[in-house]
Amino acid sequence: MKIKISDGALAWFKDEMDVSAGDHIRFRVRYGGAGLQPGFSIGLSPDDPDSPAASEERDGVTFFVEKDDEWYFDGHDLIVDYDENLDEPDYRYEKA
Repeated sequence: MKIKISDGALAWFKDEMDVSAGDHIRFRVRYGGAGLQPGFSIGLSPDDPDSPAASEERDGVTFFVEKDDEWYFDGHDLIVDYDENLDEPDYRYEKA
């Protein structure tokens, strides 16, 4: 599994979540919503990695998924882009 963060998404995280070099953002599985697995969706939070399954560092900010959430991605990479119309991150999944 890989994580890919676009330039637009990185800018959103810096502006909206006030992240900077040395910070960590965790993509986690949450109950409810629509996503890759029925009944679950992706959430995010500032957190320190414990046992990451995948990570991507951009401008000193580390984005990661923990091993206990890896099941959700079912062999897919996480692509995080930016949706200008909604002014929020856009999550896509590509088969690895």
